[in-house]
Amino acid sequence: MANHKSALKRIRSNESKRLRNKYQHKTTRTAIRNLRSLTDKKEANSLLPGVVKMLDRLAKTNVIHKNKASNLKSSLTKHVNSL
Repeated sequence: MANHKSALKRIRSNESKRLRNKYQHKTTRTAIRNLRSLTDKKEANSLLPGVVKMLDRLAKTNVIHKNKASNLKSSLTKHVNSL
């Protein structure tokens, strides 16, 4: 167990950040799954910018790698355009 006051605070802050990252990542994965399951082009076009924004936020905070975010955005855009 940590002995210093700052180390105890770091443990608390790391846990809260971990939970926030986990929530945002899971929410984004669910949004991606919902977007991929859509068959209506108009609805998919309206949902795509929100999902792209979520992916950019995850990449900015290093929850996912920036190249993974780019690959996901590209594949989702291709999927929406093919509807």
